[in-house]
Amino acid sequence: MLKLSVLDQSAAISGRPQDESIRTTIELAKTCEDLGYSRFWVSEHHNHPAIIGSAPEITMAAIAATTYRIRIGSAGVMLPHYSSLKVAEQFRVLDAIAPGRIDMGLGRAPGSDGKTAHALNPNARTAADQFPNAVRDLMAWVTGSKLADNHPFEEIQAYPKSETSPDTWILGTSNYGASVAAHFGIPYCFAHFITDGRGVGQALELYRDNYQPSERFPKPIATVCLWALAAETKNQARHLYASRAHNKVMREYGQLGPLISPEAAIKFSYNNAQKAHFSSLTDEAIIGDAGEVGATLREIAEAYEIDEVVVLTWAFDPAAQRRSYELLAREFNLKETLK
Repeated sequence: MLKLSVLDQSAAISGRPQDESIRTTIELAKTCEDLGYSRFWVSEHHNHPAIIGSAPEITMAAIAATTYRIRIGSAGVMLPHYSSLKVAEQFRVLDAIAPGRIDMGLGRAPGSDGKTAHALNPNARTAADQFPNAVRDLMAWVTGSKLADNHPFEEIQAYPKSETSPDTWILGTSNYGASVAAHFGIPYCFAHFITDGRGVGQALELYRDNYQPSERFPKPIATVCLWALAAETKNQARHLYASRAHNKVMREYGQLGPLISPEAAIKFSYNNAQKAHFSSLTDEAIIGDAGEVGATLREIAEAYEIDEVVVLTWAFDPAAQRRSYELLAREFNLKETLK
């Protein structure tokens, strides 16, 4: 039975305060827990006017304190910006708030432009080259295991200690992340929504073929995160998707901004190339009624031999976003998968 999980990016909404988007994310997590979703992940972006979830570890803490079952994760912490020890301490605290429910998803990409990455960490490029070593140290600190032999910080511990520790995931859109996850024997999630599916099969094949079993994960665990939206009808879903399509079209011209209403997106004065792009995005998107979206998710899961899919949904109206997750939960009978 296919399990569903959620990624939320706290998208900015035109005409609404940005801080409202953070609170909407926290409320959505509680809704998704009640609906039977397996995980709720939050992303990290910086200096991005469309995606204002900049500190996943803080949002995760609020979600952890207001939920009781659902796993909570970062998708992901952009590790080159930070010290491995500091990230380990943050996630040890998160695990203390929600024992055994924390997913520590890690990424190598900046989640921002180059100038912003430099502002976050002037040594970000060097740190990115050291990503595997940083992951190795972070995993040791967050689980309380031994650092590498002769490590200069071998006497340092990450607190607080407890009987549980976060699960480490690698998130990515290339073979690089798949290779790192395979090397360390940890779960891997491919960001299908970034590449529109390009490279998924190759990355998952590489991950599985090169997987080195670990004590915690003797077998590879792979999933994909994709963008999807369900509504009562196909036409309604296409209408709601206009906000997302507009955002993607304008991004190609370097114009980043909050989601505008579907009505404003449809009435927008596009040039011919933009009209064609808008139309193709709408035709290719995973949108429709719950049955149509569900069928596509099942096809993707079968094609890539995965038993869990992470769903990302944007909508101008938070009620439409929430309704999409409700319809998919019913379509997949998610509450039964938890029994």
